[in-house]
Amino acid sequence: MAIILLFTLKLCCPKDEALNLSSKLVNTEVFSKSNSVKKVFVKKKVLIENYFNYLDSIVEKYQHLTPYDLNEHVLVRANPWIIDTLQNTDYYRMMAKDSFVYNQKKMIALPMGNTLVIPNSIQAKKISDRFQNTLIDINIPEFKLRIYEDSIKLFEFPIRVGTNEKKYLKMSGRIQDLKTKTGKGSIISHVRNPRYVNPVNNHEYFVTKRDDGKVTKLPQIPFIETELNGLRHGQLIHPTTNPITLGKAYSNGCIGTKEADAWVIYYYAPINTETQIRYNLSVVNDRGDTIRLKDIYEFTKKN
Repeated sequence: MAIILLFTLKLCCPKDEALNLSSKLVNTEVFSKSNSVKKVFVKKKVLIENYFNYLDSIVEKYQHLTPYDLNEHVLVRANPWIIDTLQNTDYYRMMAKDSFVYNQKKMIALPMGNTLVIPNSIQAKKISDRFQNTLIDINIPEFKLRIYEDSIKLFEFPIRVGTNEKKYLKMSGRIQDLKTKTGKGSIISHVRNPRYVNPVNNHEYFVTKRDDGKVTKLPQIPFIETELNGLRHGQLIHPTTNPITLGKAYSNGCIGTKEADAWVIYYYAPINTETQIRYNLSVVNDRGDTIRLKDIYEFTKKN
């Protein structure tokens, strides 16, 4: 019957119209099938160093079978256990279990035998709607990053921010104000396999000294780039290997987080996610009291 229908289309319609119409018929069939959840079995363990390539291969394989834009963020949000597993590769979480990890890239991201769900169109729509209503909110003097969906706070993470000084950075070739910049904008890019470069001397480095004095290789955790008020300041949201610096003005302008928290932020902040970085000294604490924070950038003195 389908053969006769397509043959009839070729006879009665111009060539392009026939192709478009037959394509719609195929898409309609895929759409109806997509309402049943598809499952992918992880046939062998996937290490962090191969994790993104593996996800890309799944997206590429199933993208043409879904009537929506299947991508890494939709896939992982449909499988929240992945975020939990990635969070637990945090060096300090592992050390709390008396397990020293020298090279995080060799840790297992996806265990063999686990199942990935390819969301149907209804599930994917819900996830996409949630992305559209997500806000990344950062208050500099509070040293807090929050993730909101509509007006509901989903997460609150400690951060570090830029120092209150100006310094010559060889990376940019000029003296830079290292304060973290404020404004409203969005997430504009992700760096899934970042290079670690010291902006002061422009040297790339591959190992890090942890808070406990041990040396490890640097982890592979995505960096997130923001754009504020139409300007790119080079400010990134990224993990620090030294969480002892959280709650301090310590960086060269970037927003630092725990390794575990960085995975959550990444998967709740796809490209175009709304972002605001503010400098509010008056805040309400958990008990409902209004308190005034320390003016770490001494803005009140300047005014």
